Amino acid sequence: MTLADTVRAVGRWFAGGEQEPEPDPNALGTPERAMVVMAHPDDAEFVCGGTVARWCAEGSEVVYVVVTGGDKGTHDPEMHPEKLAAIREEEQRAACRALGVKECVFLGHPDGHTIDEEELRGQIVRLIRIHRPDVIVTWDAFRRGFNHRDHRNVGILTADAVYPLVRDRLYYPRDEEDGLPSHEVNEVLFAGSEDPDYTIDVTDHWETRLEAVLCHASQIGGRTREDFLRMREEMIARQGHDRMEERFRRWSIRRSPPPPREAANPQARS
Repeated sequence: MTLADTVRAVGRWFAGGEQEPEPDPNALGTPERAMVVMAHPDDAEFVCGGTVARWCAEGSEVVYVVVTGGDKGTHDPEMHPEKLAAIREEEQRAACRALGVKECVFLGHPDGHTIDEEELRGQIVRLIRIHRPDVIVTWDAFRRGFNHRDHRNVGILTADAVYPLVRDRLYYPRDEEDGLPSHEVNEVLFAGSEDPDYTIDVTDHWETRLEAVLCHASQIGGRTREDFLRMREEMIARQGHDRMEERFRRWSIRRSPPPPREAANPQARS
C-alpha cells in the first residue's frame, strides 16, 4: 500500500456496520490456522487488522506473508529504498506482535513490480503447504475501480495458488520431495472488494487494531492515537452506534466428497 493509499484508507477504516445484524448460519467461526497474504507492510492492518486481532484472541494461529518490502512508499526526499524497506519491516513485525500474529514471512520483492509469474506463485504455494491454513485473506484482484498493481497481482497469485495449485500434488512437485504434501484451502476472504458479501464484527478488537496501525509510523502521515480516537468518536456520533466490522468477498470452495468405496466399485461386493 502506498502512502497515498494509506491516507485514503484512514478515512475508510472507521466505517461502522449496521446495528446488530442477524446471525449468519454460514459464518466461518474461528479458524484453527489462518494465513494473510498481502502486497505491502501495513496492508493487512488497514483491511483485516481487526479480524486478525479477533482470531488471535480466540486462539487462531495466524501467519502473515508480505510479498514486497514496501520500499517505494514515501515522499521523503532523503529516504532511499533499502532504508525504507528496513523501517517498514520492523514496523510490520511490531504490528504483528501487537495483534498476536505467530509469524511474518517477508518475500522481499520490490515494491510496485509484482508480476503474476511462476516463481512467486510457487513461493506462495510452498508457504501454504508449510503452514496449512484453513482460511486465507488476500487482496481482491477483481475490483473494477482503482487497484494498485501489487494488490491486484498478489490477489491473482494467491487465488491461483489456492485453486488448484496447492491442492494438486503434481504442481510444484519439489514440495512433495521435501516432505510437504498437498493441502486444501476451502475458504478465502478477499479484502478491498467493491462488492463485499461477508462481514466480521471487530468491535471488541478495534483498540488492538489501532495499536497495530500506529506501529506503521512511516505510513500514517503524522496521525496520532488521539487523531484516531477522535475519528472513532465522530463515527459513533454520526452513526448512533459503536459497532465496527470488516468486510470481505467470500470465496468458498465446496468440494463433493468422494463416493463410498462400494459405490465406486459395485462389482467388489459380489
